[in-house]
Amino acid sequence: MNSEGVENKLESLETDLLLEAVYRYYGYDFRNYEPSAVRGRVRETMLATRVSTISRFQEKLLHEPMFLSRFLRAFSSTGLTLFSDPNFFRAFRLKVVPTLRTYAFIRVWHAGCSTGEDVYSMAILLKEEGLYARSRIYATDLSEIALKQARIGSYTESAIDQAARDYRDAGGAVSLSDYFKKRGNRLLIDPLLKKNIVFSEHNLATDGSFNEFQVIVCRNLLGLFNHTLRERVGKLINESLSRFGILALGRIESFDWMPFGSRYELINEDGGLYQKLGSTAIATLGWGDSNRQRVER
Repeated sequence: MNSEGVENKLESLETDLLLEAVYRYYGYDFRNYEPSAVRGRVRETMLATRVSTISRFQEKLLHEPMFLSRFLRAFSSTGLTLFSDPNFFRAFRLKVVPTLRTYAFIRVWHAGCSTGEDVYSMAILLKEEGLYARSRIYATDLSEIALKQARIGSYTESAIDQAARDYRDAGGAVSLSDYFKKRGNRLLIDPLLKKNIVFSEHNLATDGSFNEFQVIVCRNLLGLFNHTLRERVGKLINESLSRFGILALGRIESFDWMPFGSRYELINEDGGLYQKLGSTAIATLGWGDSNRQRVER
C-alpha cells in the first residue's frame, strides 16, 4: 500500500473512532452517515477550530463543549437560503396549497431545519396563501447553535437582496423586505411570522415520531445518510405523515432512497413533492415520554 493509501486508511480509522466516541459519550449517532459527508464536515470543523489532527480533535471534542457545538453545527447545515429553489415553492403553491385549504388545522414538520431559512420561507408562503393562522410549523434540528440562530431570524441586507429574486420566482406577492424589520445593520424576521413556529431539538438518527403532520419538509438531508439511516428516516417520515400528506425532498435527492415507495405518488418532480396514499399508525420508535417533552406540542 502506498503512502496515500496508508494515510486514507488511517484517516478512516480515526474518523470511525471519533464517531464512536461522540456516540458513546454524547449520544449523537453519526455512524450511519455517508463517509464522504462525515469527512467533509470533520475537516470543516477542524479547520474552523484550528486543530491539525483527528485524534487531537477527538480529545478536544470530549473535553470542551464548544467543539461539540461546532461539530453539530457542521452536520446541521443544509445549504438552503431564503426561498432556495423557487421551483419548490412555486409547485407548493400550485399543487399543495389547494389541498391544505381543506384542512381545519395544518401541521408542518421541517426536519433538519438548520438556521431556519427554509422554515421562514414556508411561513411567508402560508401567510400569503391565507393559511398561516391555522398552521403550526415544527422546525427541528440536532444543533442547538443552529436552532438559536433560527429563533433569532437575523439576516444581512445583502442576504435579503439576494433572496428577493428567488422569492419573486416562487410566486411572491409583495416585496420580500416587507417581512423583515431593520435593526442596526441587520434585518430581523417579522415577529408575527414566529408566532406559529416551534423550534426544538430532534435527531433523525436516534429520535422518533412525535406527532402526525400534513406536510413534512426534509430537503437536502438524505444525501448525508447511508442506506441504513435512509431506511430509518424513511420509516420515521412514513409513520409521521398523515394520509394524503405531502413529503418534500430536495431537488437532487432521489425518492428511490426512501422505503415504502409504493405508498407515495409523485405530484411534482421539479419541486420534489410526493403525496402519501396509504394510512399507517404512528409508532414511537423508542421515543419515550422524556424525549417527547423536547418537542413542544
